[in-house]
Amino acid sequence: MQELKQMWEKVLSKIESMVSIVAYELWIQPITPLDYRDKLILGANSVTAKKQLIKNHAKELKECIDSVFGNGTEYEILDPDETNEYLKKNKPDENQAVTNETNDEDKFMFNSKYTFDNFIVGKSNQFCYAAARAVAENPGYKLNPLFIYGGVGLGKTHLLHAIGNYIKQNNPKLKIQYVTCEKFTNDYIESLGTNKEKGTVKGTAEFREKYRNLDVLMVDDIQFISKRTSTQEEFFHTFNDLYQQNKQIIISSDRPPKEIETLEERLRSRFASGLIQDIQCPDYETRVAILRKKAQLERYFIDDEVIEFIAEKVDTNIREMEGLLSKVYFFATLLGKKSAGIEEAKEAFKEQLDVQKEKLTPENIIDTVCSYYNVEYSEITGKKKSKEIVEPRMIAIYLISDMLDIPLITIGKLFGGRDHTTIIHSRDKITELMKHDHKTKTIVNDIRKQIGEKC
Repeated sequence: MQELKQMWEKVLSKIESMVSIVAYELWIQPITPLDYRDKLILGANSVTAKKQLIKNHAKELKECIDSVFGNGTEYEILDPDETNEYLKKNKPDENQAVTNETNDEDKFMFNSKYTFDNFIVGKSNQFCYAAARAVAENPGYKLNPLFIYGGVGLGKTHLLHAIGNYIKQNNPKLKIQYVTCEKFTNDYIESLGTNKEKGTVKGTAEFREKYRNLDVLMVDDIQFISKRTSTQEEFFHTFNDLYQQNKQIIISSDRPPKEIETLEERLRSRFASGLIQDIQCPDYETRVAILRKKAQLERYFIDDEVIEFIAEKVDTNIREMEGLLSKVYFFATLLGKKSAGIEEAKEAFKEQLDVQKEKLTPENIIDTVCSYYNVEYSEITGKKKSKEIVEPRMIAIYLISDMLDIPLITIGKLFGGRDHTTIIHSRDKITELMKHDHKTKTIVNDIRKQIGEKC
């Protein structure tokens, strides 16, 4: 069985580069080689997996099996029930299922996919990227501590892992530790526990040895630091000890130090002594580039129209955006398609879009625009043409046409019976300004965000 296992691993290594990561991880990697006598017997992990393998990946399987086991090798795929029956009839004690090696990635501190090369740089994150790169190349030199903050899913953790991966590759002798704030807190609390074999003093000493004998310390999500005085006391002394030795400290948060309510003033002061850098929401062009890079790395076959569709629908969270890309491609693979098109994207988003549309109305959008600009509903939908009314009116028209599937004539009626050419002009004017005018883009995104929060 060991020989069969080794041969099957060769098949996996060959086929991995021929299919998407989704298909590989979902259908192919879980395959169990059961037996090889007259033909190769393979066990799929579900009935659906068996169907997918036969329908969509028979060619790749055949090619790779022939290259390892010899041309003309026959194979058969069994579902779980068929596998059980086969093993009962064929001495299961001699034909133990061969399981894949445990994924060792979780044994490593840093995600190998999170590198500087895989980080898409745009206007929203270019300064933060430059700071992270400088720290990775010269840890403890100038930018110490480095404090990175920004909203959920904008790339803070990616940059921390990229720093770690860079240092591991270029300065492997450096001692580096990455932890979440929760992990640091739990480690400290655990060090205070006592038992017969380890007293509190010894436990605390081991904790301090772990965190103060480092060249680089990274703490993710510091906003969750405990209100407990003792935890912050220990972190303060850990910070000071490393800082005085010119050891690099990197911290991330979803908000700047001054807005972390649980943070003691002395820690707030320490964080401010270095560089505080924020990551903002990516603009449309950066979102498209991020999705294209994700598709390239994961070997997704995605139409450009799908990428643009997702980039338009999600504008505040990169993690959510990438998750939706995976969902669309996964949906396409279930349908047996090699590439995901706009129809698969709309179908995958159907439930989400339907829920949003049920709650969202033109009146909601107009109300939100009025509130943002502090103008009256009757003014924005009326005949007034002063500058302070025209701009919000055009933005309201743009958002309604962009967010709702409503005919232009209907939109015109909402705005005092304006004809469809006027509606088209307003929509296209804001569309063009969104490409070049940062102020307009910011306003539209802010209003869109407020609309989303209300719905």
